[in-house]
Amino acid sequence: MLKYIDCIAAIVIIYRMPYRPTHRQLEYLVAVAELGHFGAAARACHVSQPTLSAQLKLLEDRLGVVLIDRGAAPVQPTPAGHALLPLARSVLQTLDEMVRLAGDADTGLGGLIRLGVAPTVGPYLLPSVLEYLQEEVPALELYIREERPAQLEPAVREGALDCALTPLPLRDERLVHETICEEKIYLGLPGRHRLVEAADIPVAALDGERMLTLGRGHRLYDQVQALCSVSGAVMGEDYEGTSLDALRQMVSIGMGLSLFPAAYIASEFGKERKVVLRQVSDWPMQRRIVLAWRSGSPRQLHFQRLAILARLALAGGAVEGISPSTA
Repeated sequence: MLKYIDCIAAIVIIYRMPYRPTHRQLEYLVAVAELGHFGAAARACHVSQPTLSAQLKLLEDRLGVVLIDRGAAPVQPTPAGHALLPLARSVLQTLDEMVRLAGDADTGLGGLIRLGVAPTVGPYLLPSVLEYLQEEVPALELYIREERPAQLEPAVREGALDCALTPLPLRDERLVHETICEEKIYLGLPGRHRLVEAADIPVAALDGERMLTLGRGHRLYDQVQALCSVSGAVMGEDYEGTSLDALRQMVSIGMGLSLFPAAYIASEFGKERKVVLRQVSDWPMQRRIVLAWRSGSPRQLHFQRLAILARLALAGGAVEGISPSTA
């Protein structure tokens, strides 16, 4: 109980006392906690060990709490020190972002962006966006990671990714977004299916049909599930596809019906003869693609500009079924 009180007291003290830790003191605290040795931490911070030790002692004296257990081997944070470490790292990360933002202002996008993309979006929308970015912002570096939307959101929230290109809805209220485009969704049927003669298919006509989908965590899974709930169609969850290509192949051999986004169709359906595409007349067959990032991110202006450039890139591509946002 005493350790718990010490942790809470330390957090309260750091916010209420007139004294504010310096950037260097927080850097020393993190280095000692991570390396477990004062000498190694001093070398990593490019200062003498007496200087590092004196600054940490001053930090502890001013806060009124011991942060480092010097009697341990290796040295390690006290419970209060452990409580403050996430705050210290967050402050240092924000300061680093500010420096990078100022130093890379001429690029307009901050040099490096770690971008997450949903598998049903990235391979089909990104090529034209990347080509446009290379022309407009040649200094930009992009690290791209493909994940299901359910995995992208925590990665952005926790800082493993800077932003993500993903379909709505966002589950995490701590993320904000800019709309990139509206994308039509089409129903794919086997070429000999009873419904292929209809130009538009009413929801009621899907009653009893087997719907194939990607696995949980994809937004298309949620859309297929919603369509099944209103139409009486059956979710074929025992045959979930691992990709849109896999779904297309399963539909082509008559295993069921599925939903396909317009960008995927434009990219991959050129020679497809066994799958027929139709619209559902009385169901919202579209989705919104957004660029999402952490609320309060110091790089918000970068991400807003990236969203604008992505919209311009898609507007120049004129893909059928893709309507770039004008926001």
